[in-house]
Amino acid sequence: MAKPIGMEVSLAVAEAVKLANTDVVAAYPITPQTHIVEHLSELVADGELDAAYIPVESEHSAMSSCIGSSAAGARTFTATSSQGLALMNEMIYIAPILRVPIVLAIANRALSAPINIWNDHSDIMSVRDAGWICLFAENGQEALDLTLISFRIAEDPKVSLPVSMNIDGFTLSHFIEPILIPEQAEVDKFLPPFKPNLQLDIKNPISIGLLGGPECYTESRKAADDVLWNSKPQITKAFDEFNKVFGRQYHVVETYRHEDAETIILLMGSIAETAMTAVDEMREAGQKVGVVRLRLWRPFPEEEVLAAVSKAKNLAVIDRHAVLGCSSGPVGLEVKSLLLNSNLKPNTSNYILGLGGRDVTRDDFKYIFEKAGSGQVQTRCEFVGVYE
Repeated sequence: MAKPIGMEVSLAVAEAVKLANTDVVAAYPITPQTHIVEHLSELVADGELDAAYIPVESEHSAMSSCIGSSAAGARTFTATSSQGLALMNEMIYIAPILRVPIVLAIANRALSAPINIWNDHSDIMSVRDAGWICLFAENGQEALDLTLISFRIAEDPKVSLPVSMNIDGFTLSHFIEPILIPEQAEVDKFLPPFKPNLQLDIKNPISIGLLGGPECYTESRKAADDVLWNSKPQITKAFDEFNKVFGRQYHVVETYRHEDAETIILLMGSIAETAMTAVDEMREAGQKVGVVRLRLWRPFPEEEVLAAVSKAKNLAVIDRHAVLGCSSGPVGLEVKSLLLNSNLKPNTSNYILGLGGRDVTRDDFKYIFEKAGSGQVQTRCEFVGVYE
């Protein structure tokens, strides 16, 4: 049986891309994702990955290259962060409408200004409405696993959509953790060769990305919305198939000690492990608290979220991005809207923390649990840990 080896999480993502037998990597370096594409360049140069490695002149060009290569029938990967994702923005919105199953790893980093190279979720939230399937990893093993799963989901004939796999920049991307590297035969069993639904072929020419005027634009957006919602069964199927091969089960919503919890924190990303540690300490003190973690951000897992918080009296929703001029963060807005149209009425508050790499501690979560547990309902989200 394979033993875990110490590896930087970014390198583990690159190893997963190699194991997926990726055909094209379009790369432009930006902190903190650079180690992913650097390691892929080494794997290609050393002959360990037989792929076209395209060193493009910008992130906009990276996503443009990915769209072209995926449409031509190549298994395609790229990675970015922060301002790089912002520069990709134009092409990010095009990819899902063209139904190209690209996999994009995002080492989440704060958007400027002020200039900041550390972690929060403002970059991915800037494109939350673009139509991509969006997954979040909590640790290095999940980052590797979810990279492989992302290819499986994206290339499913019933999906054929791009997928972003998110890891927290620095706090996850640059950590060295014990990680199981699967055997190539196992990966090949889980991830079949890419067979595109539609393919650009000079022998059988087709057109994609045409003009959509008023007579069809609304219908095209409705179709894109339907496709994204309808992808969820295939996402859960990919999780189940991964478990059959590798023995690690993922769910669109994960929970921790929530069954009898009176107060629940809902969040996503690597800080969930800190929250779970705080839960353990508070449970020892007799407090009924728990954690709900979003593995899947888009399409939003409505039924699973409602089931996970159904017994809670108090709910604290955590955001790593501030929607300026709005009473809630993006996750807070999503959850409050969902609860508004349900029979569940927990006392729901929204907290913003960990912006721009600010440390998130167990004490932060204990403060949130205690404040949310008091039953107070805020009219506006609270910024936690603001210096006086």
